[in-house]
Amino acid sequence: LLPGDELLSPVGKPYDTLEEVIGIRPSKGSLAEYGVTYRQADLKEDGAFDFDAIRQNITEKTKLVTIQRSKGYATRPTLSVDRIGELISFIKGIKPDVICMVDNCYGEFVEEKEPLEVGADMMVGSLIKNAGGGLAPIGGYIVGTKECIDNASYRLFAPGVGKEIGANLGINRSLYQGLFMAPTVVAAALKGAIFAANIYESFGFLCHPNATESRHDIIQAITFGKAQGLQAFCEGIQAAAPVDSYVRPEAWDMPGYDSPVIMAAGAFISGSSIELSADGPMKEPYVAYFQGGLTWHHAKVGILFSLQKLIDAKLIK
Repeated sequence: LLPGDELLSPVGKPYDTLEEVIGIRPSKGSLAEYGVTYRQADLKEDGAFDFDAIRQNITEKTKLVTIQRSKGYATRPTLSVDRIGELISFIKGIKPDVICMVDNCYGEFVEEKEPLEVGADMMVGSLIKNAGGGLAPIGGYIVGTKECIDNASYRLFAPGVGKEIGANLGINRSLYQGLFMAPTVVAAALKGAIFAANIYESFGFLCHPNATESRHDIIQAITFGKAQGLQAFCEGIQAAAPVDSYVRPEAWDMPGYDSPVIMAAGAFISGSSIELSADGPMKEPYVAYFQGGLTWHHAKVGILFSLQKLIDAKLIK
């Protein structure tokens, strides 16, 4: 994106942490400060694409369309690969030269195909989530057309240098081994998410997706409606962690968020959300976003620990 270009999100508000990057909330070094404008078309109340609004927001300046697959701290449905393909086809029908980028975080290996197979020009994600398999200690990935990769590499490193050189920190083996293990680890995380939905629905909590809906990422959202419920759930997940299990998580004003956030993440790799973890903003409706578990058995233990914490807090019987 260059000064004068425009960025469009056709799926509503992006992750909270991207608001200052884009310039939705003012910040030094944002795209807005650099002269890149931003438009947004919200989803309809039922989670459907608002094609009329999308059409109205595509202009001559629209250079890049960013499609966030996962829900973030929202309650909208996660996008399936087929729905992403439908959206890209619609956008390309209006402006064929626009670049369609998919933020694929939490969605890798959940379905049999990925967004590049349905028309995306570029796909990005994190290696401390699904694609790293719990072994990658740091990093992200970018895949797509040669033009997109070249442009991204020049921005990341330096013009004329691109991806020809650069530090790899000596961790290539961990990256490739993690990628090899990723489908198995994601399968375990999905089992844990489905188990969580079954358990918490039986106690009357709203779960999204529910226990029988198809899944397009590893996130399980559980609505508690009370701060005490979100707190107790995260305490249980932390208590089941292999690292810092004695720690009691508390909400705090994390950079990039507009409200206090609580996080349970006793992980081997800091910030790894393919490992057993849970988090959520401390505001109504007090939703916990649970994900991960390098093994199905560990995910199951984490959910059972969380239940015990809710019982101890007299929030369920």
